[in-house]
Amino acid sequence: MSLKERMYSVLLVSSNEKLNAALLSMLPQSRYSPVQIVSDISAAKRLWSERSFDFVIINSPLPDGDGSRFAIDIAAGSGASVLLLIRAEQLEDTREKVIEHGVFVMARPLNRIFLSLGFDWMASARERQKKSEKKTLSIEEKMEEIRLVNRAKWLLISKKEMEESQAHRYIEKQAMDRCISRKEIATEIIQTYS
Repeated sequence: MSLKERMYSVLLVSSNEKLNAALLSMLPQSRYSPVQIVSDISAAKRLWSERSFDFVIINSPLPDGDGSRFAIDIAAGSGASVLLLIRAEQLEDTREKVIEHGVFVMARPLNRIFLSLGFDWMASARERQKKSEKKTLSIEEKMEEIRLVNRAKWLLISKKEMEESQAHRYIEKQAMDRCISRKEIATEIIQTYS
């Protein structure tokens, strides 16, 4: 599936109705859904606490701040792609503060072509983050399996008086004979002897 065919949820934090309408026209529902709009950082934080989004677009300034701290917090604490829209005269100072945290920055006034390119960069970054999250989850699952198998081995050693190598072979053989995972065998052993 190409990037153009994927769906992304969007949180737009902006109090500028004109800009909101322009951005919505560039975020077709066939690719960006849902698109939720809030007008200040406090509302954005409440909504973020209820659910996460793939993209967070922050139009600075907002009634309750410039949004750079919120952008940094979201980028650092999640896999969301964050775009901070700022005044052209603030570009260098703001960019220096947020770029090391993975926040994209664009200066207003906005050009449709550059903004579209920015959305593509955000999609690319989000897809990379999703792959990383999957790898992390896979590693965590493998580590959990190793912990369960080791616990089961120690139970077999203490309850059945097996040697460590015998306990290991027992778990491996049971898994192969019954065509189930070592994790399932380990779980059964733990339930039996705990």
